[in-house]
Amino acid sequence: MLPTQLFAFGFGYVATGLAKALKADGVRISGTTRSEASAAAPRSHGWSVAIWPGEDLAPPEDAAWLISVPPDEAGCPVFRAFEAQVETASWIGYLSTTGVYGDLGGGWAFEETPLNPQSREAINRARAEAQWLETGAHIFRLPGIYGPGRSALDRVREPNARRIVKPGQVFSRAHVDDIASALKLSMARNSSERVFNICDDEPAPADEVLVHAAHLLNVPPPPAVAFEDANLSPMAQRFYAECKRVSNAKAKAALGWRPRFPTYREGLLDCLQADTST
Repeated sequence: MLPTQLFAFGFGYVATGLAKALKADGVRISGTTRSEASAAAPRSHGWSVAIWPGEDLAPPEDAAWLISVPPDEAGCPVFRAFEAQVETASWIGYLSTTGVYGDLGGGWAFEETPLNPQSREAINRARAEAQWLETGAHIFRLPGIYGPGRSALDRVREPNARRIVKPGQVFSRAHVDDIASALKLSMARNSSERVFNICDDEPAPADEVLVHAAHLLNVPPPPAVAFEDANLSPMAQRFYAECKRVSNAKAKAALGWRPRFPTYREGLLDCLQADTST
């Protein structure tokens, strides 16, 4: 059964996608952003938004909580501030990252795979996961998130776009609508399983995805640049330092979830159609 209210700690891209999906079911939506400027978009949908940190905050009784606020070295700021109130929530979902698995040399990451976070960001996520798991929350490990306005189509359109080529490198990804549908199913079913990978069915090289995006736009693919010659930022280098394929089998089995966009091909076509309809 779906909750009557959703409270989103951090109205980011995924939280907005989930809120839109739940609004059609009559679920009341509220949450937080970090600034008045970032509050404008959710407020335009008629949702109640508080600025946090900054304002006194009391999540509604019996609401579902979605937490997408970035962690810090002490874990999750939301956990520290609202641990005493978790029993008032009807459901808690924490958005984490498949980066907590570290590098698997192209191997498969399952929810039971030992965590081996390499980056500072992934280490912080693993700390936050541990905090929320103690409360009985559900953890959703997400790979590269894309959707309308945030896809390879947009990267192809950028000035001086390029394709980084690193042979053997693959990434999993997830369309924002598929993440929202998995979260919605988790709320409705409240499965005893606590950790889920949410991703598509086909890990693929980033340069292959860009080539397909260019094909959809009927433009030449961005020029290819070897990884060794790309002069990437330290953050981008860390991104390419990890190679893994992420399994979504548990979400399918426990939640009855199926991605509407099982590969980047269906997902990018949806993004293109969304672009042309606006």
